Amino acid sequence: MAILLSLSPHHHPPPLNPPQNPNPNSPKPTLQATSLPSTISKRQFIFKTTSLCLISLATQHPLAPALAEPSPPLKSVLSILANTKSWFQFYGDGFAIRVPPQFEDIMEPEDYSAGLSLYGDKAKPKTFAARFASSDGSEALSVVVRPSNQLKITFLEAKDITDLGSLKEAAKLFVPGGTTLYSARTLKIKEEEGYRTYYFYEFGKDEQHAALVAVVNSGKAIIAGATAPQSKWDEDGVKLRSAVISLTVL
Repeated sequence: MAILLSLSPHHHPPPLNPPQNPNPNSPKPTLQATSLPSTISKRQFIFKTTSLCLISLATQHPLAPALAEPSPPLKSVLSILANTKSWFQFYGDGFAIRVPPQFEDIMEPEDYSAGLSLYGDKAKPKTFAARFASSDGSEALSVVVRPSNQLKITFLEAKDITDLGSLKEAAKLFVPGGTTLYSARTLKIKEEEGYRTYYFYEFGKDEQHAALVAVVNSGKAIIAGATAPQSKWDEDGVKLRSAVISLTVL
């Protein structure tokens, strides 16, 4: 399995109507990062030319891995982040994430009702746990939640993302093939009971750029991804990178 990030057409999204933030004064998590060598999976990565981001679980045909450029120094990737404290904080099922200003909620009505079953029918799993996009649809932020055993078969419930493998080993689950991997980092986020491990990947292909953060909690994998054209990433990459790194487990 691979987490597939692609760009696909959608109709004009409805405006964002955020709920009140129940924790406006929540402390900003402490972040530590360590780096590992760049890696790439043998999965196909499809980027289309249209606007909005789609994150889904899909099996791809193996391809010869693309040569990845060396990871940029840590200072150039994670030390320059936006202050997200004033951003709207979206609370989902078991997670929270900060949404960049001027981004709109593009969840469809069926996305909200997915996961519900009636009269014993098998529930349709949610494709997205959250979806937001810029007003012109060219930049997107999405979150998906999946049972961790859909990503990697395990006999025991995964409690931490390290149960899915190392940063390098887990890349095949989250970074599709055919891309250039710019950065792969292990993040340590301080919580009440200690530190939780998150994996961060930044990669791109052709004129598209993406950043992804993944974490595991109680058998569920939570993945936040942001995408934009390379021409806009040069200007808004800090904002989009900061949004995915704001992902926290509740």
